[in-house]
Amino acid sequence: MRCRDFTAEALGDWGWIPAEDDEGRERAEDVLLLVSEVVTNACLHADGPEELVLHRRGDHLRVEVSDGNPEHPRRRQPRAPSLPGGHGLMVLDRLAGAWGSESRAHGKVVWLEVTRPTPRADGR
Repeated sequence: MRCRDFTAEALGDWGWIPAEDDEGRERAEDVLLLVSEVVTNACLHADGPEELVLHRRGDHLRVEVSDGNPEHPRRRQPRAPSLPGGHGLMVLDRLAGAWGSESRAHGKVVWLEVTRPTPRADGR
């Protein structure tokens, strides 16, 4: 997936990858999973993403994925974890520090925010 590869390259340029510890590695993997989720949702519920934007300020990362569908994401009734589909917003709730969506002139943007963990002094 090009969006995931682009994000991995940016994380590498910004020093998130390779991570200094296990928590940093997990957070970088979370970011890649979150990008995959919001891009996949744009593919499933719109005609695909129109734009992926990454904003970094220090250890704070904001991901924005825009698409042409004006309908905002909404939570579904809880389903069994063993059933496919319908779990993307639960993933965002669990892994992103914050997320939401905003209307745009032609569609919407779904955004999420993640903070890079501060490496521990003992290296663990």
